[in-house]
Amino acid sequence: MAKFDILEDLEWRGAINQETDADGLRDYLKEHDDLALYCGTDPTGDSLHIGHLIPFMILKRFQMAGYHPVILIGGGTGAIGDPSGRKTERTLQTADQVKHNEEKLTAQMKKLFGTENFEIRNNAEWLGNMNLLDFLRDYGKFFQVNNMINKDVVASRLENGISFTEFSYQILQAIDFYHLNKDNGVQLQIGGSDQWGNITAGIDLIHKLEGGDRKAFGLTIPLMLKADGTKFGKSAGGAVWLDPEKTSPYEFYQFWLNQDDRDVVKYLKYFTFLSRQEIEDLAESVEKEPWKRTAQRRLAEEVTKFVHGQEGLDEAQFITEALFKGNVKDLSVAQIKQGFKNAPSTEATKEAKNIVDFLVETKIESSKRQAREDVKNGAIYVNGERQNDIDFIVEPDSAFDGKFVIIRKGKKKYTLVRIK
Repeated sequence: MAKFDILEDLEWRGAINQETDADGLRDYLKEHDDLALYCGTDPTGDSLHIGHLIPFMILKRFQMAGYHPVILIGGGTGAIGDPSGRKTERTLQTADQVKHNEEKLTAQMKKLFGTENFEIRNNAEWLGNMNLLDFLRDYGKFFQVNNMINKDVVASRLENGISFTEFSYQILQAIDFYHLNKDNGVQLQIGGSDQWGNITAGIDLIHKLEGGDRKAFGLTIPLMLKADGTKFGKSAGGAVWLDPEKTSPYEFYQFWLNQDDRDVVKYLKYFTFLSRQEIEDLAESVEKEPWKRTAQRRLAEEVTKFVHGQEGLDEAQFITEALFKGNVKDLSVAQIKQGFKNAPSTEATKEAKNIVDFLVETKIESSKRQAREDVKNGAIYVNGERQNDIDFIVEPDSAFDGKFVIIRKGKKKYTLVRIK
């Protein structure tokens, strides 16, 4: 049996939006320790982003409580396109794109969930082998068009139009739940709040085909909004990806480190596995000593370690510390690419130049007079070293494999000079 009440814990974390049969699920968990549950993702891209991570964090909590999570990769539904959360039709992907994305997402899931008490399924296994007549005869007859039209995700699209392809998506997802329930013993589906209609369609299909007493439950997670009312999951540079090639561990760490005081406790509850006491202590630190940003640092550490491992966290913290203290000379070329990805940048040739000329030619300084003044006043740092000699020669080949010169003006104004 599970050691604690997982649903009570999820409620405390603010992670439950809707449940199809709340009392039934609670009763089942009291009497059984063999619950299997699933969450699906379509391979519409080759990486998850942190918005996708929200329901999978719930799945991970169930896994840690001793239950059996199943991840469903939508190799079949991904070829169709989920209309949820969209105002227009998706662009259909090629079979090669879908397969590539499947492989990348599968690798990410294995990294997050390990290999113990966990499995990955692909709905192409059953949807891909179904012909049109079987689909219509065995499943289509159980779906009333008037009910399908009234589902929020479809109703919101009727004015601008929705293709039969995307209209049929809810039937395919219902078949997924039915198949996993019948063949894998999966009793619970988890999804975002926009998946409620698809989840209930699956439960209805299970009960029609297997009987009304068949155990099947649904649970959705609330839409995550920031304190300012905007949707969670975006940074100034766009989506925050789990793939380190798309969002580096340093950028990932910085995203969490820079969260608003009004949001940080909510995110600690959602995205970390810290205990209630630890989170309550951090909440107190936000109230009493917000300038220390203790809660933000802990949030950044926990989520970065979960997604990128200890090595990714160590690198993110090393770059953060180097930039904060100005010790950029300790950074590798790869770390500079991470840390300065969104910093102002310019270009220069490999030719050694007087510091005043270098600053003006790279447009870091507006004039030679201003450049000389800033150098003399000790406001200019070259590759982490303060330079107050106006006769100093900048030698691009002297550091970072000759690829970069890092200029810092004042306390924090960095410019990355790329050497051509």
